[in-house]
Amino acid sequence: MKKFGLTLLTAFIGGAMALGSYKLIEGKYTGSMSFEDKQKVYLASNHYVPATANVSSSGAPDFVQAAAEVTPAVVFIRTTYSNQQADGQQSELQQMFGQMFGQRMPQQAPEMASGSGVIISPDGYIVTNNHVVDKAVKIEVVTNDHRDFKAKVIGTDPNTDLALIKIEGRDLPIVRLGNSDNVKVGEWVLAVGNPFRLTSTVTAGIISAKGRNIGIIGTEDNQDQQNPFGRTQYQQQPKVNQAIESFIQTDAAINPGNSGGALVNASGELIGINSAIASHTGSYEGYGFAIPINLAKKVLDDIEKFGKVKRGYLGISFKALDEDVAADYHVDRTAGLYVDQVMPGSGASEAGIQKGDIITKVEGVKAYESADLQEPVGRLEPGDKIRLTVLHNGEERNVTVSLHANNPQPENVAVSHSAEELYNRIGATFVPVNTAQKAKFHVTAGVVVTQVRGGGLFDYTDVPEGSVITGINRQPIATVDDIDKALNNLPHGVLTISGFYPDGTRLRSTIQVGMDQ
Repeated sequence: MKKFGLTLLTAFIGGAMALGSYKLIEGKYTGSMSFEDKQKVYLASNHYVPATANVSSSGAPDFVQAAAEVTPAVVFIRTTYSNQQADGQQSELQQMFGQMFGQRMPQQAPEMASGSGVIISPDGYIVTNNHVVDKAVKIEVVTNDHRDFKAKVIGTDPNTDLALIKIEGRDLPIVRLGNSDNVKVGEWVLAVGNPFRLTSTVTAGIISAKGRNIGIIGTEDNQDQQNPFGRTQYQQQPKVNQAIESFIQTDAAINPGNSGGALVNASGELIGINSAIASHTGSYEGYGFAIPINLAKKVLDDIEKFGKVKRGYLGISFKALDEDVAADYHVDRTAGLYVDQVMPGSGASEAGIQKGDIITKVEGVKAYESADLQEPVGRLEPGDKIRLTVLHNGEERNVTVSLHANNPQPENVAVSHSAEELYNRIGATFVPVNTAQKAKFHVTAGVVVTQVRGGGLFDYTDVPEGSVITGINRQPIATVDDIDKALNNLPHGVLTISGFYPDGTRLRSTIQVGMDQ
């Protein structure tokens, strides 16, 4: 059975060896300071000399000093989840069989999982992934020097899959926050974390790409009933997807258990929080993804100060253009962000942006992918302004959009998600079978796969373009809406697709979709 694992893996960058211990500095360390500013105070007070990117005598990168600084600040996170049976509550069926055989049915122990985290302040603040601690009833942190702590959640942000937790400690080793904007494709990096409970594991690789949007994070409104696609169960009023994805892609080996760890550069600076992998097996296959630290800085500072993220909204939905999308929208450009909806009363609407406009630049930088707009907006707050270059009726114009505090929802939203949203979620498009196809495949209903994009969920299945899908998890499929409903109800994250290959032979493909810890 194939697996598409968006595994939360870890790569943490710390600063401990040369840093020694840190103490709160009266009059300098205040709650109003950002984590980055606090670190500067701590480092200056200890006369810290940062690690430099060294090269060995053979000319290869030398990560010895960076690894020595990072490793002490990587922590192992152990989480416990409630289990009704662990509380002595057994199902009626179990009780009946227990009585029949004159014995008490064994009780299940509470479920447990593990991940990684990065210490970012000497007094115990730790950054990890939201999915590592979400719904946990108990969180334990084990430091590199084998000290155990109980941790509490300060706040989470499902939109970026980040969480800030805290342990009661002093003089803890910390990670030096870097600048992810300066990261270059091809640059050497280290991933540090606790894969498969192998604590303090360091791996090396390069930055493979930046600004990746892989469609694994759901909206913050979906916390209560998230499915593997990050969507709530079928809703009468679906929300606009507020997820912010602009992942750094790396080939440094990361695996389940690395979630919440760190990605660091050769100088030992934290540039990302490892969050996911793309894999058929659930283990490392060369594709890892980390949240850029510059995006995380804003999220973590807001959580510490306010308990939640103060996020500004443009009030649009859009789609990155390529040849296929351009053909769908009948436009003659294959680069930019096509605006397919503008919410009434939003900052974008007030700035004059209209449906059908194409955003070509964000703050003067050309926009090609969704992340080129999502990440810059994700770093801003309500009331902040962002400069966009918009193509309207063939002419470019510069507009300044003031971000609003609330994200207005579209009016008259259909009950199901649109085909465009479905494409963003799983990387495929569909149309109902026509009369000729019904006769060819001997079916009365179904949908034809018209497009499969690389890197999307369907790219990990045995379902090529031209295939006919008649069922998903034994649910009949006749329309795109049926696919949407089926994907919002995946038992145990298993997706089984049935139908016919383009040549008419029977199709049955099963994959596991999930976020492994």
